[in-house]
Amino acid sequence: MRRLALIDLGTNTFHLLIAEIAENEERTFLYRTKVPVKLGQGGISKGEIAPDARDRGLATLKDFKKIIEEHNVTEIKATATSAIRNAINGMEVVQAIREQTGIEVQVISGAREAELIFKGVQEALQMGSSPVLVMDIGGGSVEFIIGSDKGILWKKSFEIGAQRLLDKFFHHDPMSAGEVKAERHYLHDQLQKLTAAVLQWQPEVLIGSSGTFDTLIDMDMAKRGLPARDENASPESELTLESFQAHFKELLTKNREERLAIPGMLEMRVDMIVVATVMIDWVLEKYNMERIRVSSYALKEGLLAEMLK
Repeated sequence: MRRLALIDLGTNTFHLLIAEIAENEERTFLYRTKVPVKLGQGGISKGEIAPDARDRGLATLKDFKKIIEEHNVTEIKATATSAIRNAINGMEVVQAIREQTGIEVQVISGAREAELIFKGVQEALQMGSSPVLVMDIGGGSVEFIIGSDKGILWKKSFEIGAQRLLDKFFHHDPMSAGEVKAERHYLHDQLQKLTAAVLQWQPEVLIGSSGTFDTLIDMDMAKRGLPARDENASPESELTLESFQAHFKELLTKNREERLAIPGMLEMRVDMIVVATVMIDWVLEKYNMERIRVSSYALKEGLLAEMLK
């Protein structure tokens, strides 16, 4: 019997997943949590991890270590992404984590991140034989993967995550029409390689992976009077294009306090969701997407699937 702990040190959120693997490879999720560390706050646009963000990260990982020990974990796998990958002091932070918690963190490339996200999404849902576009909006980077149930056809990580977009475009609350327009222009420029790939592979379905997409599903369920999802909920959901547009309109017209009052909203997502939904809207419109599917599985589930292969 193996017990694995998977840690994803994201730019906005740190995730911990603990799974037990039986002899027959059957897995049971024993524990999962996410903490809004906001590692990129105050430093990401300058290419560094700010001191208070570093402290929040270390404190969270010390808590994770206690939980891991309580669960008698046999293997720990920890990965760091955009914020640490691009920070001048990123390796110092990795060293401090090792010294203070004993956790060895592997800093992964954007391409590797995209690959693991795709594997995680494959664990959550059946992709089908036609190409789909998978989108994962992190705080530091956004991964786009075009693939099908046969595997990856194209993948790329873009350093245009929600914390970076917030720093760049979110200067009024609610976000002004001019800021929305500026972000859309920026996406048009930054995502030209994606545009070429979409033209080549012609995906018609957008699969959103965790994060912002999970919150949109929670908001949608609350709006429809459905009970909130629990730990045992299916990792696959669907969001209609009409529902997305209704939520998007609401997010653009409300200020922080009003957004916080939306049922299903998470405090950790309340600002980033605005710039993130501008990006989702741009992708849907630009590439004529016909459908939105959502996977609550992402990088850490992909890592787990890979460890079991």
